[in-house]
Amino acid sequence: MSYEGISDEELEEIKRRKLLELQRRLLEEERRRRLEKELEARKQAILRRILTPRALERLYNVKLIRPDIATYVEEQLIALAQTGRIKIPIDDETLKTILAEIYARTRKEFKIRIKEK
Repeated sequence: MSYEGISDEELEEIKRRKLLELQRRLLEEERRRRLEKELEARKQAILRRILTPRALERLYNVKLIRPDIATYVEEQLIALAQTGRIKIPIDDETLKTILAEIYARTRKEFKIRIKEK
């Protein structure tokens, strides 16, 4: 890239605009991360209220292995609890039943076929 024909003032203006854009992006990213943290903290507070300690521990363990299922269960439990459609507190046995049903629906079966030539 040739900078011939661009004055020092123009170059400084380009640098200044790029710096401002970078600062704006960094601030936006920081704001987004802070919002995500706040939402996660609210979600965890609700889960502590609607799950027994043992059920909450089980859900955390599921999250380590299958974060997709755990997130889905968390969202569904919160929605059901907020609408009053599920009995609170949810104990470990109830959570195990819910997880088993979801696992059965989302489980993928793989079949391996070997073709001989």
